[in-house]
Amino acid sequence: MKHLHMTIAFISVALFTLRFIWLLIGSDKLQQKWVKITPHVIDTLLLALGIAMAVELSINPVEQYWFAEKLFAVVAYIFTGYYTLKLARNRTMQIIGFLGALGWVMLVVRLAITKAPIFLG
Repeated sequence: MKHLHMTIAFISVALFTLRFIWLLIGSDKLQQKWVKITPHVIDTLLLALGIAMAVELSINPVEQYWFAEKLFAVVAYIFTGYYTLKLARNRTMQIIGFLGALGWVMLVVRLAITKAPIFLG
């Protein structure tokens, strides 16, 4: 289950990156139906697998601060990704949003590997 979760997480970030590139070049591909639906399906699978693993491993964010921090970072990634693709009004803000989103992804990966919180530790 862990490897499937990691694979789907990679696909999610790769698709976000592809959509960002298409945004920068003004591609019509962003309007295709599969591009609008697939990220939601992938992210729903990612969330479901994450919940299943947390339940299976009895990980409680109230007791495991690294996990609470990881959940916060995932929410921050979602917000910055949405900002980047939908709300940012110019290239500079889109690029800043994209880099910020990748920063949250790096924190999520770091927390998953080390289990050592930075902010809540």
